[in-house]
Amino acid sequence: MDKDIAIQVTDLTKMYKLYNKNSDRLKDALGLLKGDSCTEHLALNHVNLTVKKGETIGIIGTNGSGKSTILKIITGVLSQTSGTVEVDGHISALLELGAGFNLEYNGIDNIYLNGMMIGFSEEEIEARMDAILEFADIGDYVYQPVKTYSSGMFVRLAFAVAINIDPEILIVDEALSVGDVFFQAKCYHKFEEFKKQGKTILFVSHDLSTISRYCDRAVLLNQGVILGEGTPKKMIDIYKQVLVGQYPLPENDFKSLLEDDDIREAAGKKADGKKADKTATKDKAEDNEEGKGTIAFGEQNPELLEYGNSGAQISEIFITDSKGLKTNSIIKGSEFTIHMKVKFLKDISAPIFAYTIKNIMGIEITGTNSMVEKAFLEPVKAGDEKYITFKQRMLLQGGDYLISFGVTGFEQDDFVVYHRLYDALSITVVSDKNTVGYVDMESAVCVTDAKKD
Repeated sequence: MDKDIAIQVTDLTKMYKLYNKNSDRLKDALGLLKGDSCTEHLALNHVNLTVKKGETIGIIGTNGSGKSTILKIITGVLSQTSGTVEVDGHISALLELGAGFNLEYNGIDNIYLNGMMIGFSEEEIEARMDAILEFADIGDYVYQPVKTYSSGMFVRLAFAVAINIDPEILIVDEALSVGDVFFQAKCYHKFEEFKKQGKTILFVSHDLSTISRYCDRAVLLNQGVILGEGTPKKMIDIYKQVLVGQYPLPENDFKSLLEDDDIREAAGKKADGKKADKTATKDKAEDNEEGKGTIAFGEQNPELLEYGNSGAQISEIFITDSKGLKTNSIIKGSEFTIHMKVKFLKDISAPIFAYTIKNIMGIEITGTNSMVEKAFLEPVKAGDEKYITFKQRMLLQGGDYLISFGVTGFEQDDFVVYHRLYDALSITVVSDKNTVGYVDMESAVCVTDAKKD
């Protein structure tokens, strides 16, 4: 394995046997099971993954996609059916609440237990004890059996142990969602420290903004297969397609998707999964001249992600300033309006019109839709056209942002995407005063002499 690689996963497969009843499991272990008393479930299907030293990688995917399984195999909690896993570096893992803890022991005993399981001596653990207790901040509860802990106290202690034993590789599986907001902030601050120190971080999270903010790269798993890996922004966009059944998967041929970059590039742009045409930008411009396609004023992204079930078509998108002039530059503090025109190709009981503004890292900053605003809850007919405007004041900090558009709805309680345009338009906010963060709260600052007693 290359010296720059921290984790190398090669052709990894994990097969589970699902038994009709518990007694069948025992019969199978004794070689007495006959017939079709169990079925096989492929949790991981020939997965390949390379994690370089110093990378922060997030794994995303739907429930049951194999995210936790691959982490457990990498850390040695589970054994694979086939394939290999090579690790170069000291691993500390926080996989799930309670993993590696003895519920009958108190917090101190469990700190020693966990540390020794990882390979530290009693003296080395003792040297780190103060840092662990300070980070966990659970007070005298550390002397009580952990079975009496709340879930928040449990994760505080577990994470404090995991990050204070000086790991070279930190692996976390969704555990941070249990802690309170202050503890989560402290954990993410530790992530930042680890990144600056060149440590390797591999974690699973359903919080897509966390993936966007902290990860150098994201890996998308689905039904035990890696659909793609790349920038967090790109993988998150594809993941959202998967969630609504709009990602073009070759039938019974997962490997071809892994091996064909053109298929990944085409994902979402053409729902039939055909190879992306590099002249798409030119063709779109020609369509617009003929009154077809999506018409936008200003900087339309030639690589926008477009998909949907064709129940509706967003035919026009643009932005206007406070004077009603079309523009892609808005002065901070002024009013502006986002416009979209939609044609319906089928009857829809209650369409939802939406926009989202993201920064260039792909983090969603703000957005809204007609359902949240209670602005439109009516049915439409095939052939109808609607003109939608979102009028608001620009409170974002100066900089460049991307706007996404969507027409969605619910059919028989199922969420349906009729048409989406991700990162379709760019917008520049012009400002002569930027505050901290993404949004200006328009504070009024007043300083006076303090009253003397």
